[in-house]
Amino acid sequence: MTLSDGTLSILVVVALILILLLIAIVVLLSARLQRLHRAHDAALRPGESVLEAVARQQRDLGALRQDVVVVHDNTEHLRELLRGTLSRVGVVRYDAFADMGGALSFSAALLDEHLDGVVISAINGRTETRTYAKPIRAGDSEYNLSPEELAALEAAATGKPPGAPSKPGKRRR
Repeated sequence: MTLSDGTLSILVVVALILILLLIAIVVLLSARLQRLHRAHDAALRPGESVLEAVARQQRDLGALRQDVVVVHDNTEHLRELLRGTLSRVGVVRYDAFADMGGALSFSAALLDEHLDGVVISAINGRTETRTYAKPIRAGDSEYNLSPEELAALEAAATGKPPGAPSKPGKRRR
């Protein structure tokens, strides 16, 4: 059986196309294999088997879990310490006397997260200034609090600033 020249040339072209296609596939597979070799080399230390690498990864993961527990415990300890620091502040300025302007008197509440702390008030007059400090426990005091001190305490507890300073001669309620 003899093949005609046309059939033979078609077979040669088809064979060449198949060869080129196979070469492209071989190049792609070779590139993929090189990537796998790089990943393999990165995962394994020289002379280390896959089982040894898995055991090492398990040890490292266990140590990492222990470190996370330590960090969690330290974070909780720091949170508890922060709860006891002064983190809430409220200030109310006012005119304590009718003949004084500029809202120079003030009450300031300094509290922690548990609403423990102190309220400090400074009453400014023409010739003298008086300063008072009253302890606060759980948002309340065993001493009577003025309306300005209560407003400062509320501002510190809620985080909302009090209203505008009172007009001269009027005390804030």
